[in-house]
Amino acid sequence: MMGKLSGKTALVTGAGRGIGRGIAKRLAADGAKVAINYSRAAAQAEDLAAEIKAAGGEAITVACDISDPAQVAAMFEQVKQAFGWLDILVNNAGRGTAGGAGTLADISIEDFDAIFALNTRGTFLVTKAALPLLRDGGRVINISSTTTRVRMPGLGIYAGSKSAVEAFTRGWAVELAPRQITVNSVVPGIVDTDLIGHMSDERKASSVAAVPLGRIGKPEDIADVVAFLASDDSRWVTSHEIVASGGN
Repeated sequence: MMGKLSGKTALVTGAGRGIGRGIAKRLAADGAKVAINYSRAAAQAEDLAAEIKAAGGEAITVACDISDPAQVAAMFEQVKQAFGWLDILVNNAGRGTAGGAGTLADISIEDFDAIFALNTRGTFLVTKAALPLLRDGGRVINISSTTTRVRMPGLGIYAGSKSAVEAFTRGWAVELAPRQITVNSVVPGIVDTDLIGHMSDERKASSVAAVPLGRIGKPEDIADVVAFLASDDSRWVTSHEIVASGGN
């Protein structure tokens, strides 16, 4: 499959469904060989790999809980055996609390630990482990959230975990610049994924009303931005957070 990313290899974490699935499909459509990471969405990941292959692309699936260092090491060994190297890392895997919110008074310590283990520790573990495989001139793309920019009860812990990821982005961009590796964050607004299934109709309506472009985003809206950052077109862009939220 030819395209802007022909000859490149990519790993997308949390790619079995939602935004990650959309990103993996787009990178494959642009010619990249894609490693589809998943933790629980095995059937969805295998379906995606089959879809990519049917379209003429190349994909593997890799099961891994990215908060576990041993599993992360095993994942990269699989990527190395399949592809030999890595050009593009998309840190997409993440979680919030049930319904996407948890106030300071109500959220449990267990939820706090689980959110930071995946969103923050996981991003650190995966990116650190990727360095030996990541070729000079590569791309690291972190998926954050517009919750880092809003003032709304119940989002503080989740937003805090993603704020750390944005701080990682800025610091790592400087550290990896000598290798011409760019590091950027994409900051989605509300996107139509499984996660918004927990929202009430009233909350969904108010969310749409807050978006100047008048709709909830789609995974493809985020995937297109990631595809730009993964390509040579973004070679002079690093250490940035690109907000993709329909203007919200």
